Amino acid sequence: MLGTLLLVCFAVICSVWSDSVVAQEAKGTAVADSKSDGWSTTNAEMVGLSTSKLQDMESAIRADQFKKITSVVIARHGKLAYEGYFGGSDASALMESRSATKSITSMLIGIATDRGLLANVDTPVLPFFRDKQPLQNPDPRKEKITVEDLLTMSSLLECDDWNDFSRGNEERMYLIEDWAKFALDLPIKGFAPWVTKPKDAPYGRSFSYCTAGAFLLGQVVERSVKMPVQDFARKNLFDALGIEKVDWKFSPLGEAQTGGGLGLRSRDLLKLGQLYLNGGIWNSKRVVSESWVKVSTAPHVRIDDQTLYGYLWWLKSFKAGEQAHPAYFMSGNGGNKVVVLPDLDMVVVITSTNYNTKGMHEQTEKLLTDYVLAAVR
Repeated sequence: MLGTLLLVCFAVICSVWSDSVVAQEAKGTAVADSKSDGWSTTNAEMVGLSTSKLQDMESAIRADQFKKITSVVIARHGKLAYEGYFGGSDASALMESRSATKSITSMLIGIATDRGLLANVDTPVLPFFRDKQPLQNPDPRKEKITVEDLLTMSSLLECDDWNDFSRGNEERMYLIEDWAKFALDLPIKGFAPWVTKPKDAPYGRSFSYCTAGAFLLGQVVERSVKMPVQDFARKNLFDALGIEKVDWKFSPLGEAQTGGGLGLRSRDLLKLGQLYLNGGIWNSKRVVSESWVKVSTAPHVRIDDQTLYGYLWWLKSFKAGEQAHPAYFMSGNGGNKVVVLPDLDMVVVITSTNYNTKGMHEQTEKLLTDYVLAAVR
């Protein structure tokens, strides 16, 4: 009898402890952690996000239905409403954003242009690099490559990270000491009969994903503003947003890799998305011009039937049920995403270390549509 009583008492204690843990998890889902980092926080339900749906998302991630997710962070109506960390990560971790960095490079080009340090996007690139010449594969068409051509991944340089045989594939660049010269030395690409030529393509441009070009843009910033690009970013972008911890990757020559790899906290990645949702303003302070936000998130080149591209920003609609929500977003290897959804007044960060795997981006998009967007009431 005594043994039975002890077992019952033990079961009751375990039940209370289990309920307490669930309650703590529910509280963590409903209210984002308040910190002195510029974010105003709120209860998820107060901004029309279903707590139960977000809990379902957490359960699916912990059940390994979504691989190697490290964080999901959501802001709605300008307030941080949800943050979840997984796989041993936490709010202080610097997430390796991979090619999401490219969109930050676009921001820096915009700030340099806004301040008159760079004339405009029609500025030719080659004159910034007279010290890198003479070039291999000289061609007069290289003189006509502009900042906008690199911003839209549509220059005529033979550079395609999605093609292992491409002369300009980023993996070949990493073997070279001088990454800028690597990009400038690339030949002009040809167009096979089955490839759409720029003159026949929507917007008059032919898309070719090129990390070397994004790195070259960082060097354009550096040479325009007369300071290392990481210092310009800190003084003119990160400090304004209260972003204190960053981790740049560098080339063998010590130049910041503006094509990928920047480490930032998830909450800080969320700030960058919110900055653009606010038209270039963060906490009442103008950081980027509204005109730059608009032009850089407008379509300039078509990738496929569902996807367009701006100035190093991806453009696509995401469906929740029967409703499609137009979005522009930062995107990086592993499925990393910073998604801005203007019609929902919402920004979503999803970070992942699911690098170089088939379906990594499809996984992130499924998490976004089936759980995050489904949580919107």
